[in-house]
Amino acid sequence: MTTENLHAAPAGGVGITVRELRKRLGVNQALDGLSLEFNAGIMHGLIGPEGAGKTTLLRTLLGLLRADSGELRYTDSGAQATLAQLRPGIAYLPQQQSLYPDLSIAEHLEFFRDLYGIPAELFARRRSELLSITRLEKFQDRPAGKLSGGMYKKLGLMCALLRSPRVMLLDEPTNGVDPISRREFWELLHGLADQRILIIVATAYMDEAERCAEVHLIESGRRVAEGEPLALLREAGVQAFDELFLKRAEAHEGSP
Repeated sequence: MTTENLHAAPAGGVGITVRELRKRLGVNQALDGLSLEFNAGIMHGLIGPEGAGKTTLLRTLLGLLRADSGELRYTDSGAQATLAQLRPGIAYLPQQQSLYPDLSIAEHLEFFRDLYGIPAELFARRRSELLSITRLEKFQDRPAGKLSGGMYKKLGLMCALLRSPRVMLLDEPTNGVDPISRREFWELLHGLADQRILIIVATAYMDEAERCAEVHLIESGRRVAEGEPLALLREAGVQAFDELFLKRAEAHEGSP
């Protein structure tokens, strides 16, 4: 499986810096002084349990929510940029279902072609390549509402990739799908590694952390740790990230 011909790699890359971000949603302090660094052109894992603040952070990065305080800095090829400048190149896959259940796979691709204004010749090439790498060629006439969980997630990814995004924000993309579909979805993401796309994958599955180039562990809206996965595990003296969170919880319970 390869995506080397999917589209030309964009020049440079987009990076995002989060500094002391705070956001309250009702009585919940969703982000509590969160600081993270998302380096350009690689896959990042935003790892944490339910309620850690992952969705709130992604929506804030995209501008769907406004932080109460703190700073977001965006760079493009090392130069300062604004969210407004970068937004056309950002793809967002929300956690909840967002496709049209009555539209088929083929109809979804046509819809997003029109939405993005993709020329016919370019669309034909991308459509063919995306259907091939997702192995959905034989299911083009199937409505989204009748797709399996894994196929539904692949369709969402295809729609996002049609316009060659430079940033992808994925909110728990493998939640609720079977193990085989989870593996295939991650294979698709890794196939994009040479495209210099900044990919941020939010997940509560601790085993998915090791699939990322860098991970950012958060809990209760605060940073626990960030860095290269294996280095973090060695530093904490554990074999897996669920052990790291458990060790942290036990330490807090034992503190006065």
